Amino acid sequence: MVSGNDFACREMPKLGRRLFRLGLSGTFGLDEVGCREALERIQYVFWSPRMKGLTIALRDALARDRERYAVSAGPLMGYFPGAVRRAAEASLRALNIDYLDVFQLYWLGRMSAFTGTVQEELVKLRDEGKVRALGVSIHDRPRAGKLAEDSILDLLMIRYNAAHPGAEQDIFPHLAKRRPMVVAYTATAWRKLLRAPRGWKGRVATAGDCYRFCLSCPHVDVTLIGPRNVAELRENLASLDPGPLSSEEMAFMRDFGRAVHG
Repeated sequence: MVSGNDFACREMPKLGRRLFRLGLSGTFGLDEVGCREALERIQYVFWSPRMKGLTIALRDALARDRERYAVSAGPLMGYFPGAVRRAAEASLRALNIDYLDVFQLYWLGRMSAFTGTVQEELVKLRDEGKVRALGVSIHDRPRAGKLAEDSILDLLMIRYNAAHPGAEQDIFPHLAKRRPMVVAYTATAWRKLLRAPRGWKGRVATAGDCYRFCLSCPHVDVTLIGPRNVAELRENLASLDPGPLSSEEMAFMRDFGRAVHG
């Protein structure tokens, strides 16, 4: 269980700064005004050029205080080294910055390939100072566990929530040797954890319960949120105020997650 002092913020040695542990994704269409409000508090940003409102707000925020933020980007398809480099350099131009904090391959094994030539290109980008940390998003948990133990990677972006806690067996025990950063996403299991499953008679989890579940795990550094509007953003930010889940709350989330998983 994470202590109260480490719950909302955490030192990220590989990124050289202390970060707020909720990260922002613009995937679900938060508009520019909402993104600007989010960036007043949130520092870790999962970004792509397709996120128009976030792009405008983030570019302005970076121009004001580059060192406050940790920006993660990646190639839409990462099968070949040329495409990987072009995506990194295009991201730098789009945001008018000199380096990306995290450059990651998406959905390793489906949308990208961890070939020797791709790895060489990633390391070159890191050595050139164009990126600070290398990462992947990955659904294959056993493979993620092996990459955690031995690879060039500084970060793993993984599915982790109360309905899908398998990372606790397949990934987290393998982190100790190198301690790559862990970014969790799908905290609400694509909103399935916000609805009562068939036959469930008790209370239903809130989005805040889901984020606190992830952040109560000491192995998770950042959990992404994807608010659709300012009201959801504010609710998500306020959800951290109670701190880590109590033992009773954790027991509820695990029971509820098992029921949702079916």
